[in-house]
Amino acid sequence: MSVRLKLFVMMFLEFFIWGAWLPLIFGYLPSLGFTAGQQSLILNAFPAAAILAMFFSNQFADRNFAAERFCAASHLIGGLAILGCAFVTDFWSFFILMLVHCIFYVPTISITNSIAFASMKDAQEEFGIVRMGGTIGWIAAAWPPVFLLVDWKKVEAAGATDLVGKLGAIFDSPLTGEAMQQATSLTYVVAGAASLFLAGFSLTLPHTPPKPVVAGEDSLAWLKSMKLLAHPFVMVLWLVTLADSFVHNCYFNWTGRFLPTVGIPGNWVTPVMSIGQIAEILTMAILGLCLKKLGWRTTMIFGILGHAARFAVFAFCGAEEFKWLIVIVQVLHGICYAFFFATVYIFVDEYFPKDIRSSAQGLFNLMILGLGALVAGFVCPPLFDAWTKEGKTDFQGLFLIPCLSAAAAAVALALFFHPPKISGGPAEEKPLEP
Repeated sequence: MSVRLKLFVMMFLEFFIWGAWLPLIFGYLPSLGFTAGQQSLILNAFPAAAILAMFFSNQFADRNFAAERFCAASHLIGGLAILGCAFVTDFWSFFILMLVHCIFYVPTISITNSIAFASMKDAQEEFGIVRMGGTIGWIAAAWPPVFLLVDWKKVEAAGATDLVGKLGAIFDSPLTGEAMQQATSLTYVVAGAASLFLAGFSLTLPHTPPKPVVAGEDSLAWLKSMKLLAHPFVMVLWLVTLADSFVHNCYFNWTGRFLPTVGIPGNWVTPVMSIGQIAEILTMAILGLCLKKLGWRTTMIFGILGHAARFAVFAFCGAEEFKWLIVIVQVLHGICYAFFFATVYIFVDEYFPKDIRSSAQGLFNLMILGLGALVAGFVCPPLFDAWTKEGKTDFQGLFLIPCLSAAAAAVALALFFHPPKISGGPAEEKPLEP
């Protein structure tokens, strides 16, 4: 297997694990009887782990630990924990297992980026293709629920004998109630199995040795990366990343409960949400070209405005007659991710010193996976309750919150994000020093 193919498979499995359980957890937790506060604690295990990774786990990968071995150990422990979530229904057991999984899984998102960048000759050209593996992995994880969350007795009662009729009966027979809850628990089994497989596969990845501290440098890689925030345009990007991460997580918190209200069956929620990842594949393929033609700032602004446009459609077209538009607008999710978050990762690789690259990725993951998700985890459940009266949710008012937040973030990026350029072109920037 070629190095690039190994990196592609690594990304596929990395995001398959996350995509297997995340989209359905927002409906699964209420079905277990957890309160809004308990749901927030479980959902915030992921961002809390991202914050911990910034100051602890990524430091190991940068200074003391071979990255591929770190991934192997992390996915082994994290895989066993997420597997356990399938078999518990009480709050404390679920919370502790999810916390353990997140503590070991979240750092690997930065570490896999570092392994990929360390093995590339031209990150702008190659990263989009390699990262496409993660997008395909997320899509692949979205489809098992179509068949896992089906009322097979109802399918048999339909009596269809031909393939088309059989598939139609499957798609029209989603599970509900307690049966839906029990079947959803299988998504944690799928995530756990994928994590254990990646634990073994990680040992075949390119060796990425630690980079010991050089005499006279900061011994803490995260501290050195934090010093780069003294550059105003880096600070602006860091704060805009926080805002966009909040908006991004609003999508996952609310969309799974919004889609059934416009007539999309429960077992089709994850496939519909995966349409954005299909679009992401195409966007990732042209990301390098877009960066060279548009530059960092314009590419990122397009990514943020995609969020605003999608939530505007959700807010003003949230009726069953516009179901087709709700489905189509999902394509913007892929553009949002590639043009902003993936571009941020490439920006970090281009600008930050090589000896702190994992911690530099962790610095922005602190916002993408940490603080932004933490804010959403605490704010989204009570906001949803506040906009719900007598069992009916005012999705228009709810979705205008992330819509306006994304628009404000795009304006801030346009006005204040001005990285230095050299004569070679907008995508050939000088690396930073603290």
